[in-house]
Amino acid sequence: MNSIGTACNDLKKEYDTCFNTWFAEHFLKGNSDDSMCAPMLKIYKECVKKAMKERQIDVKEVEKDILGTENERKIPEQQGR
Repeated sequence: MNSIGTACNDLKKEYDTCFNTWFAEHFLKGNSDDSMCAPMLKIYKECVKKAMKERQIDVKEVEKDILGTENERKIPEQQGR
């Protein structure tokens, strides 16, 4: 799957490759230290946040914890109505 921003696609692929390697070669063998891909994830997340901002998607709204709260089954309000 591509990233939200086409400028982020290569960064996503690099991070996905790193994550898959870490998962198979480290995590599944009992090593849960995920710092190996952290620098790539940080760069990729910044790119995604920039792409979201360009599309006027509120990052704070996306980062809200909803699961397990009273808002979990609440229908979102439609903007502009």
